[in-house]
Amino acid sequence: MPELAERLAAVRAEIADAARAASRDPDELTTIVVTKFHPAELVRELHALGVRDVGENRHQEALAKASALADLDGLTWHFIGQLQSNKARQVRRYSHIVHSVDRPALVDALARRDGDPLDETTEIFLQLNLTDDVGRGGVTPDALEPLAERALAAPGLRVRGVMAVAPLGEEPRAAFARVRAASDRLRLLAPDARAISAGMSGDFRAAILEGATHLRIGTAITGSRPTAR
Repeated sequence: MPELAERLAAVRAEIADAARAASRDPDELTTIVVTKFHPAELVRELHALGVRDVGENRHQEALAKASALADLDGLTWHFIGQLQSNKARQVRRYSHIVHSVDRPALVDALARRDGDPLDETTEIFLQLNLTDDVGRGGVTPDALEPLAERALAAPGLRVRGVMAVAPLGEEPRAAFARVRAASDRLRLLAPDARAISAGMSGDFRAAILEGATHLRIGTAITGSRPTAR
């Protein structure tokens, strides 16, 4: 716990410093602590330290943790990994924010239907693919607007903004500049979709400089990940 608290404090201080360097208010940034492969007990410790936003990218792991930690007040689960359409309604049961929406079928699967008991609004980010690898998650830049139009017309969804991962081998700020440009395009369709989910442990400073509002930070706070089970 002391080491966890120290890492969390150090990252929070660095985020605040980066925000000030970008002439931004640190309070406008949401830090999502990614707890992939870590036990539920770590999330409980993070909650005791004031963390309220936690990210997971595997449905089975996220479901187990959310169930085990249902007693914690104010904890928000962000689903940040690739999501199969047939798991979408299950994810909606514990996570009301999905960062990785990248195709029309997933929009349709997440949308609320008449008579659906899951009547809460699901907040979504539209994921961009910043590479030429079609196997990676995310839509190509020219597919952003059609996906946005589909999501904006779907019942029970609120489009918050765009999400992306900086490609390996590219200078992060240049990559995040492209994300900012995509965000500007999205806002022509959805003026309130101002959020940008970008920046991880190694590049969140660059993301903040390019307007990121939601940072997905894992090992810088949690320490080395355990081996996948």
